[in-house]
Amino acid sequence: MSEKYLDSSLTPEERAEDLLGRLSVEEKVYQVSGIWAQQVDEPGQIDYGIGQVSTLEMRQKKTMRECVDWQIEIQKNVMEKSPHHIPATFHMEGLCGAFIQDAMSFPSGIGRGSSFDVELEEKIGKIVSRQEQAVGITQVLAPVLDVTQDPRMGREGETYGEDPTLNGIMGASYTRGIQDHVDADNGRRCDACAKHFMGFHKSTGGIHGADVSVSDREMIEKFGKPFQIAIKDGNLRGVMPCYCTSGGSASSSNKKMLTQVLREEMGFDGEVLADYGAIGNQHRFQGLYETMDQAGYASIRAGMDVELPMREAYNDDFIAKFKSGEYDMQYLDRAVKQALTAKFRQGLFEHPFAYTGQELEKKFYGNTEEDKKISLQSARESMVLLKNDGTLPVKNHTKKIVLVGPQAKNARFFFGGYTHLSMAEAPFAAYNAMAGVDIETAITNAGYQLIPGTNIQSDDIEEMDNLLRLQKPDCRSLLEEMQEMMPETEVVWTYGYPIAGDDCSHHAEALKAMEGADLVIFMLGGKHGSCSVSSMGEGVDGTNINLPICQDVLIQKAAELKIPMVGVHMNGRPISSDIADKYLNAIIEAWNPSEMGAQAIAETLLGINNPSGKMPVTTAIHAGQLPLQYNLYNGSAWSQGDSIGFKNYVDCSHRPRYAFGRGLSYTTFEYSNLSCNKEEVAPDETVQLSFTLTNTGNLAGTEIVQIYGKDVYASLARPMQELIGFARVTLQPQETKKIQVEVSPSQMAFLDEDMQWKIEKGEIRLRIGSSSEDIRLESSFSVTEDAFIKSRDRVFVARVE
Repeated sequence: MSEKYLDSSLTPEERAEDLLGRLSVEEKVYQVSGIWAQQVDEPGQIDYGIGQVSTLEMRQKKTMRECVDWQIEIQKNVMEKSPHHIPATFHMEGLCGAFIQDAMSFPSGIGRGSSFDVELEEKIGKIVSRQEQAVGITQVLAPVLDVTQDPRMGREGETYGEDPTLNGIMGASYTRGIQDHVDADNGRRCDACAKHFMGFHKSTGGIHGADVSVSDREMIEKFGKPFQIAIKDGNLRGVMPCYCTSGGSASSSNKKMLTQVLREEMGFDGEVLADYGAIGNQHRFQGLYETMDQAGYASIRAGMDVELPMREAYNDDFIAKFKSGEYDMQYLDRAVKQALTAKFRQGLFEHPFAYTGQELEKKFYGNTEEDKKISLQSARESMVLLKNDGTLPVKNHTKKIVLVGPQAKNARFFFGGYTHLSMAEAPFAAYNAMAGVDIETAITNAGYQLIPGTNIQSDDIEEMDNLLRLQKPDCRSLLEEMQEMMPETEVVWTYGYPIAGDDCSHHAEALKAMEGADLVIFMLGGKHGSCSVSSMGEGVDGTNINLPICQDVLIQKAAELKIPMVGVHMNGRPISSDIADKYLNAIIEAWNPSEMGAQAIAETLLGINNPSGKMPVTTAIHAGQLPLQYNLYNGSAWSQGDSIGFKNYVDCSHRPRYAFGRGLSYTTFEYSNLSCNKEEVAPDETVQLSFTLTNTGNLAGTEIVQIYGKDVYASLARPMQELIGFARVTLQPQETKKIQVEVSPSQMAFLDEDMQWKIEKGEIRLRIGSSSEDIRLESSFSVTEDAFIKSRDRVFVARVE
């Protein structure tokens, strides 16, 4: 066969090398460029084919088959225009499921992080991969491996949390789910694209895309760790840099990070995809590079491959300078080879189109009931019980329950940012990114209402509710679910307050509804979603991390009625409220549990689901404490102690409201009988621990065992402690299980003064418990000598059995 790239028996790399040599400069540049679907028919947009197609438009299609017809039509057009008939890669987000009618939706990233359930995360990835592959999508823009650092940033809810190890292990599992689901009939597969490389959530002021001021050491150790884990343990095939600048360089053109760190040190051998508009933003907003094409060349030279969503910096001037020799062709060839290798690996040359007919039904829907069970399990496991004085579970003899808040009556609040529903709501937002128009003017000019006391657009419109009826017609509200599950109890609803602001005008009506109630359940929090209809989301940041005034005030007023009160919080950042802590008898953090949310919350309230979730973030009392994480360097925050100042602020504690790893249960667990097989180990040896865990209560329950390591004295400042292992352990009442743990010294390796990964001689303290503060058992071992190790060769998580 003269055209070797058509020979499917060759490796993707061999086929890509052959095809690369046949392409003109124009074809090459178009292969590393994206396009909006609506641009396909515009003159010149696909004259040489195209590398990637954005499928965001699918969010507005009313049937799955419309999505299929749309993909097939565009793919045919692209392949007909391409001189070598190269198919396009269609990409789609995948954090909480596909943006496709009838696709399964899943809880937010931070909710899934609360589960610490690695096996379940892989199952979720497989469902997303299967459904996106069925309609011709082979690039999934997930997992999100950001290490959250600031709840003011609107995208905290997309992350797995603040711990690099947890995020990396969960992300690697999701990656395997996406990439290992190979279509049995034709070999087509998806590539995962992890984002946002790296330090995205350390942005100044908690502002989306702002400058990140951290050292290279912290950037690589903390923010790079999840990517390293996903590369090593998940064979991650795609990476998307963030929008930020750091150390004077933009992430999209930072050669040290994209080439030296990502490819050479971490061992990444995949495709680097630009975040939407990020390459052009360097010139447009960040004051970098004189022209757009210079921004493009700086990026591709640094290690960037594909510009998304459209050809902006990879423009005609960019092409001309490669043709003239002003720009070095080796960088373009490297990027194009990566893009072509990915297409061959994904099976696109043999199977470029979505499925149709009965084959489509089989591939897309699979086992719908099993998919629902997985989504429900994820929602159940995301529930975190933060406080309980015995009020929960709800007692069987309860006669009247009052549900308060719009979140209790409208199921749309279950769906957080980057769900299909949230993205379909975005076109109804009056304000997204209109330069020169302030948000209040944009909303009022569009004829929408503002939530009183805020710049947030009210989403209380029929068009939004119609989206829910279309996408998830069987999705119940919490009110409907509670009424169904408690037929002998009077379950009523009252509005109470909006999701934000200071509107207390409905309080009197709510207090009236509470009269004679046995229990009041407050649905608390804001709206984690998209654009101006949300209180948090992408680009929707805020300075206030606490409950809104309207919600706090009603809780305080209701406390005078002396009725037991429970708070269920939904949002992308955790609940933080002095009033809720003081007056509520029980608090559940529910995040955004998605389409099975009503059942999961109701079952948790009623005790059918014994909550097992643990907080994947440290919860600050006040924004003035930020940044606040459990793994800050020694001498920071509450670890400062009596050293050089007061133990607390003059107006607030140094300690958090809720610790990382906190999560209560309706039963109790006892840790005992710790043993450690070695007091000293060489750097390449391991330590074996064992202890017993007993369910000392009367209900079956799951405890998430957490193992932390602390480098007691080091040559450079180290974290107060680091999560090095965890496991979900389910026990029946009074059941005992022996837990075995294997720890490697390389888990505590760090970058030394010369930026080499060092396993340092000295004492490592091991702490085992139910949270980062609730430590039940401790031991230690000493590493006998220094040793150096490659980044990718480290052990990242303790084996727990």
